[in-house]
Amino acid sequence: MATDSRRTTRARMTSGQRREQLITVGRALFAERGFDGTSVEEIAARASVSKPVVYEHFGGKEGVYAVVVDREVQRLLAVLTETLSTPAHPKVMVERAALALLDYIETHTDGFRILVRDSPVAQTTGTFSSLIGDVASQVEHILAAQFRRRGLDPASAPLYAQMLVGMVALTGQWWLDAREPHKDEVAAHVINLAWNGLAHLERTPRLSEAPEPAAAVAGEAEDTA
Repeated sequence: MATDSRRTTRARMTSGQRREQLITVGRALFAERGFDGTSVEEIAARASVSKPVVYEHFGGKEGVYAVVVDREVQRLLAVLTETLSTPAHPKVMVERAALALLDYIETHTDGFRILVRDSPVAQTTGTFSSLIGDVASQVEHILAAQFRRRGLDPASAPLYAQMLVGMVALTGQWWLDAREPHKDEVAAHVINLAWNGLAHLERTPRLSEAPEPAAAVAGEAEDTA
C-alpha cells in the first residue's frame, strides 16, 4: 500500500512540477559534486524517477546544468543591478555592491559554488566571468563620472571597473569557505583597499552605512516596550 501511495503521489506531479523538482535536485548535486562528478543516474535516483524522465525534460545533465546556471546568474545580476541603480555617493555604492555579493554568497551558497566553477559547456554567456563583465560595465559609468570630476582620464574607467569588480568577486570566492571575519568587516576591508589604496589604508575601516550594533538595537527595543 505504501508503494502504491508513493506511485500515486509521483503520478500527480505535473510536468512543470517535475521539471522544477529535477532542477532543485540537480542544483544541489552540482554544488556538492560539480558538473563532472554528477551523473544523470544520480539526478534521477535523488528525484525518485527513471533516467528517461531526466532526458525527456532536459536532454541530459547538460540541460539541467544550463538552466541552473542561468537562474543563478539572473538572480545575482538582478541583485547587483538593483544595488547599483540607486543613486548614492560612489563609495557607498561600491560598499553596497560588495555587501550584495556577500549576502548572495551567504544566502545562496550552492548557487555561488556552481557559478564560480568552470563551465563544462562552451558558451560566452551564463558564466561567472560574463556576469562579472556585466557588473563591471555598470560600475564603469560610476568610475568614469568620478574620473572626470577629479581631472583623470575617463577612458581608463573600464580597466579600473574590471579590477574593482574582480577584487570583490575573488574575495567573495575566498570568503565562501572561510566565512570569517563577518561579511560587514570583509566588505569594509575591501572598500578600504579599493577606495583608499595601499598608501592610504585606514587603521580600522568601517562601512559608511554600517548596521547598528546588536546591543544598541536591543536597547532601543526595550525602551520602546
